[in-house]
Amino acid sequence: MDLNTAIRMAVDTGKTILGSDSAKKLAMLGEVKAIVVARNCQPSVKQDIVHYAALSSVPILTFAGSSSELGVICGKPFPVSALSVIDAGNSDILKLAEENR
Repeated sequence: MDLNTAIRMAVDTGKTILGSDSAKKLAMLGEVKAIVVARNCQPSVKQDIVHYAALSSVPILTFAGSSSELGVICGKPFPVSALSVIDAGNSDILKLAEENR
């Protein structure tokens, strides 16, 4: 399963939360299983997410497309710079995250 399909499946069948502020907060608290960050996420925001995720041992996946493309894959009409995966549902996104560690 490729990352695009895994993201869409996680959004449709699991529990995900959109947004970089939520990703930072959830990573800080360790309440997330994986975080997907868009390629064009602001460097300072991405640095914060990566820092907090490292402290909580949360895997980070970098989405090769832009935040607009990530939003489309998530089925939203707006850009999404970060996606937090609380429950993967039927998706293989956690397996992809572990392979990228």
